[in-house]
Amino acid sequence: MDHDAASRLRRPRQPPQTQQQSLVWQAGVSESSLTPSPAESGTIYASSTGVHNGNGNSNGAGTSYRRRRRSTLVDAEDSIAVRGDGYSNGAGDVKHARSASAEDGDSDDASPTTAEHQRKKQKRNKPTLSCFECVGRKTKCDRGRPHCLACIKRQTKCEYAHVANVLEETTRSAANERRMTKGPKKKGDALKPTIPNAADRGFNVNRLKALGSVSTSTGLLSNVPYSAPGSSNVFGIGSEHPFANYWTCDGGLPEVISVLPEKVQSDILLTRYFECVDPVYPMLHRQTFYADYEHFWSLSRPEKDQADGAFVALIFVMLALGTQFVTSTSPRERKQTAEFYASASNQALRVSSYLSIASIRSIQAMVLITYFLINDNHASDGWAFGGILMRQAYAMGLHRDPNIVVPDASPFEKQQRRKVWQAVLLQDTFLTVLLSLPPSATHTDVSVDDLKQDDASIATDDPTDTDYIKSSWTLANLVQETICSPRSLDVPICTTVRQKSKLVQDFRTVYRTFPTVFRYWDPQVLTEMAQSNKRVVRQTLFLCSNYFHNLMLVHASESADVPVNVRGTLEAAHDAITAFFILFQLFEAEARVWWVFNHRAFLEALCIGNVLREVARGEEGGIMGEDPLFIRARSDIARMIEIMEIMSQGEQASETARTRVQVLSELLLPGGRGGEGDGVYTIGMGV
Repeated sequence: MDHDAASRLRRPRQPPQTQQQSLVWQAGVSESSLTPSPAESGTIYASSTGVHNGNGNSNGAGTSYRRRRRSTLVDAEDSIAVRGDGYSNGAGDVKHARSASAEDGDSDDASPTTAEHQRKKQKRNKPTLSCFECVGRKTKCDRGRPHCLACIKRQTKCEYAHVANVLEETTRSAANERRMTKGPKKKGDALKPTIPNAADRGFNVNRLKALGSVSTSTGLLSNVPYSAPGSSNVFGIGSEHPFANYWTCDGGLPEVISVLPEKVQSDILLTRYFECVDPVYPMLHRQTFYADYEHFWSLSRPEKDQADGAFVALIFVMLALGTQFVTSTSPRERKQTAEFYASASNQALRVSSYLSIASIRSIQAMVLITYFLINDNHASDGWAFGGILMRQAYAMGLHRDPNIVVPDASPFEKQQRRKVWQAVLLQDTFLTVLLSLPPSATHTDVSVDDLKQDDASIATDDPTDTDYIKSSWTLANLVQETICSPRSLDVPICTTVRQKSKLVQDFRTVYRTFPTVFRYWDPQVLTEMAQSNKRVVRQTLFLCSNYFHNLMLVHASESADVPVNVRGTLEAAHDAITAFFILFQLFEAEARVWWVFNHRAFLEALCIGNVLREVARGEEGGIMGEDPLFIRARSDIARMIEIMEIMSQGEQASETARTRVQVLSELLLPGGRGGEGDGVYTIGMGV
């Protein structure tokens, strides 16, 4: 290698100054190596086929230039003939230019590695859909609108490229169109409504059409399932006013406080509340509540009249719920007393202007009032009151991460905000599942993982309660994302077999995150545990009932390409309804009161009956009398009817239970011999 060639190799490459230099630069070929020496120079002919047209594009029909002796420059320009969109026409190749030069023994400074690297860094066609901030930080972006979750947590400006916004709007419009548009129906089925879930079938179609949906609001049909709704009774139950009016116009908060029971009686009812209600919904911190409660009773009467109205409302609704679970009084007296306390709680909220002044105490009181109304057979009022509750929770910012909205608050206050939001989310999620209505708690950035035990605080929580809250919260998040909205719109939960398999796996993954104490719920184990730790038994039964009920809905989901998973549905329904059977066995008085648990078990029995009926109509009907799974399924319905009959008799007779007995009895009609002639029922065909 001569001295000039060596100096050229050591010389750093300079940016291109001319169009030809730019083309050569892009090709990865040294400009000096493309300049022929005087001894090598020859006549170069320009081919007419290589002339660029007026719009700056090469026609690429042939070689742009031809030369007699050396072809390096020509091949380089040929390899980078540019189209109007900025890409090479592919007529030549940079590698060809290098190979031609290498064959001539030329030692230019364009190495193969450099050229390949330039080619690999070619700009991609795929548009960037993540926000600019996440792209710049190289972090994962959920592409949320108007702001992604990562930017919300960082409190940074979130902006998207124009093409990303266009694609997002197009996708959202297409998704909404798919949701609101029914698929093509088969011939002869034009008059038959499509119910995409086996758990919702079996109801009176005309009754459901009156509500404007095929499967909507089935959860509110527990009292008179097939009655037509009137103008004052939207869902067919709870027609009486939920809060009796005992109050004068000028009485205010002092009038409400005057009807408080004696402290001894109040203590008994609060004890009953913390024994029966608090394990299922551990929203209150017992230590701090009792500290405020004892302080309230230590005040003089004038000082009590100046107390926080939201705290007074919280005391009254806790008394009302505690009264519902008392067994020492008659059902009529218990109902009247509980409704009186609930009315006092509502009045305390009203006089404290709870619609314009929200607080943690007022939100806690509203959550409990909603549960009271549902237990008191006022599901319509509970649903409406829950809507106000959701708006108030949003207004307080409970759906936001406390580290963002209240960064200076104490760890205990942040913990309480998370617990209250979890209670609101849990109530909204599972109520919408039961009623097949749209969810409301859909916008939040509060993380489950942030709910941690603060060991440094004096006011600590029970670790088991914290685990229970986190488990319920995790399950609620999954249900919100996958089940609530499809059921409210009468569309299948899963549209492909792969999606259904993935969703079932997601539920099983969530179940594996539950602490061990909540996953071992064998009847014998729970019976023994109830002797020493009834609180954990109640939590286990409620958590497992929620989990298996929603797993049942996933298995029972059906679409054009996804059939009902019969065995999966019956297995999940059996586990879910067994939780209610155990609750009734261990805590019969409580099982009579919990409307949510009662109605969930009722829907599970209906789902079992609907699946068995459809199997009997199909090709598998002949094996129903022999398969242990189907025999057990019929036994589950029979056991549910037996419990409802017990609840519909005696002094505590429930009209709702009588109606449920009638509906479930139509699913099982005596007749036929199920294998061994032991009285096995066959599926009725006339429902």
